[in-house]
Amino acid sequence: MGVSESFIKGRRRSVLAGVVMRGDFIVDGFSISRATVGGMDATESVIDIYLNLGRGDINLIMLNGCVISWFNVISLGEVHSRTGLPLICITYEESEGLEKYFREYFGDGSEERIAKYRMNGEREAMRLHTGKTVYARYLGLDREKTLRILNRFTVQGAVPDPLRVARLLARSIVKHMPETID
Repeated sequence: MGVSESFIKGRRRSVLAGVVMRGDFIVDGFSISRATVGGMDATESVIDIYLNLGRGDINLIMLNGCVISWFNVISLGEVHSRTGLPLICITYEESEGLEKYFREYFGDGSEERIAKYRMNGEREAMRLHTGKTVYARYLGLDREKTLRILNRFTVQGAVPDPLRVARLLARSIVKHMPETID
């Protein structure tokens, strides 16, 4: 299951889309949730996507980043433990981290975000068979298996197809159904 989100800054809510994609790239299910832009509810939103599907055949959760919806931090360990599934979270650019932005935008209220962000651990650079590099955090599987899964589901570029389709779905909902994020 790939999970990605979309939002419009200034709106109260974002849309998270979950896409179930089989190993043969057949899309086999969708689930939608919302999170508060700038809030602290992204972890619950991701877990809701999984639970709302009510399926026992999902064997991995893949996330398009662990800080979404304008600094709403997903607790990767909590998603992993509450779903019982291996998890891969990827981003696409090197960075020095987000702690300075948490402090800048949230001041004294930034400590909970920073603690949750630090608990997610460091990212590891992984070069895909496409020649692109992604930065991954993973739980419940090792580096070799993580890279194998990312390569299996990345047809071109850097974005694995379950995340690419989830992002397209979330963006489409935000664009064509803006009332869902008010």
